Amino acid sequence: MDATLLDAEAEAAVLRVYRQVFAVLAREAGAMIVDPDLLDVDQAILDAFAEAGSDGLTVEQATLACRAYPHDVIVRRFEVLRQYGAITKLVDRPNELRHRAAFAPYVMLMFLRRMSVQGGQGELHQLLTLEAHSVSDPSATEDEGRASIERLTKVFRLLGNELAILVSTSTTAQLRENAQLAWGNERLIEQAEKVHRIVLDRWPSLHRACTSLRMALAAYADAVQLAAGRLVERAGTTRALGLLPIETWLTFTRSSEPEVLAGVLDGLLFDAAAPDFSPQTMVEAVETGRRSGTARMAPPRPTADADAPESAAATDREDLRAEAERVLAGRSSVDVVEVVDDAGDWITARRVLAELTAAHLHDELDYELVWSDGMRIDPAAGTPWATEGVFRRVTR
Repeated sequence: MDATLLDAEAEAAVLRVYRQVFAVLAREAGAMIVDPDLLDVDQAILDAFAEAGSDGLTVEQATLACRAYPHDVIVRRFEVLRQYGAITKLVDRPNELRHRAAFAPYVMLMFLRRMSVQGGQGELHQLLTLEAHSVSDPSATEDEGRASIERLTKVFRLLGNELAILVSTSTTAQLRENAQLAWGNERLIEQAEKVHRIVLDRWPSLHRACTSLRMALAAYADAVQLAAGRLVERAGTTRALGLLPIETWLTFTRSSEPEVLAGVLDGLLFDAAAPDFSPQTMVEAVETGRRSGTARMAPPRPTADADAPESAAATDREDLRAEAERVLAGRSSVDVVEVVDDAGDWITARRVLAELTAAHLHDELDYELVWSDGMRIDPAAGTPWATEGVFRRVTR
């Protein structure tokens, strides 16, 4: 079952990225574009998201930013990109108007452009290598250098924006699903910086464009650090083992000493162990616990001639008061450990503690149950583990 679920999760992640990448080829949901001008429309929409930053865009803002194209075309392409997952809501809620864009569709557009001219590759690392070779070519012009810098700037802006939005608005599970955005970031930044140095050395007049690329790289690096910090923080506070691949935990358990494995449970507190039950007892409990039907019976009502019985709430209150006084036995307070030991076994002690807790929570009873951080451990006692605390009277 675990292997099947892991395989399904991996396949779903591949499908999600695949749909984002090829959204720029979809004329409508389930179709392909036949007009190459629609590629320019998609690029204009994604360019607008790259410039918008981590605040995202609404449909109206996107149409305004792309006003060079017909309004209905922008709206239709926006909807197609949204249906394929290339554009998603900033926050997943029904009335959310602002959206964010994934960087994968823009990368696909760049590859389509390069493939039409030079037969470009299909991965971002290879794109950066090709850009470095392109701007290093002796025959390269300043316009080609500017275009290369601007392409990379928009790529890393989209990368940084998407990660920043995920860190600030998404759950840990969603951030983990998109963790591939942060993989290999040092190498990506190094390759982009190499292109930046080549362009700036060859064409100093492009310093403004190069500054924009440096800012995009810095924002991307900061977003990666925030994403990694949040994942580590959540893993430390929730002990969510799903934040790492299962192979990592298997290696940890197989290669660690018993002391290291026991350290994983530091700070966790477990209830006393339940007694053993025979299979026959468990089967009988399950059978008798099944509901015989779903029909609800009306509660009995007193007749007009009969006296109304005392309310159940009053009866419960007096029962709790009697139990609390029995435990206190005339004293103003009593230790919880003493109560547990007097019960003799965990089953009885659990019932007594439940009634003391109910008395503590009752608005009309003047009792208080206060727990402390200590714990009594005595293997010879009826209940080996007992949390320390005090049950006492209070004045309200």
